[in-house]
Amino acid sequence: MSHTAESSTVPTEQYSGMSKLLHWLVAICVLIMIPAGFTMNLVGPGDLQNGLYTVHRSLGVLVLILMIVRLLNRLIAGAPPPEPTLTVMQRVVSHIVHMALYVLLIAQSLIGWVGTSAFGAAISFFGLFTVPDLVDKDQPLSGFLFAAHFWIGLAITALVLMHIGAALYHGIIRRDGVLQRMLP
Repeated sequence: MSHTAESSTVPTEQYSGMSKLLHWLVAICVLIMIPAGFTMNLVGPGDLQNGLYTVHRSLGVLVLILMIVRLLNRLIAGAPPPEPTLTVMQRVVSHIVHMALYVLLIAQSLIGWVGTSAFGAAISFFGLFTVPDLVDKDQPLSGFLFAAHFWIGLAITALVLMHIGAALYHGIIRRDGVLQRMLP
């Protein structure tokens, strides 16, 4: 479960070790997937593009698995109460951003999987196995889903940047214990 740790102002309740591990694994995946996703659409066809697609799709499957485990972990183990120094507005915005990231990361992974299935491409999970198709080949559906995938990707990118910015603000400027709650 959680324990109390010292911050520069007041003791702060930490997230559990499992919550921290899942957070950082998803963070690493997302921080690789975002530039890979944009780059794979900018480079021409060839080995680089194919490799980026494989990495992006594999990480998408991994993010889906990790986010489901994160959601279950959060439902079972809960989360520490909000940092006491946060204003009501900061708590509301934090809650909205966190919930949006949960919903969008799961939805994005599923949309990518269905879109890839509808496109007729296989998803190889790091070359270990092929993920089963969720739908039959349907080019119009894949076009719609990939457009949605693009726009959701932009929303996730914006939320991730807000999340990182807020974490750095709390860790470097305010030094109020918010960032320390999720650090190993």
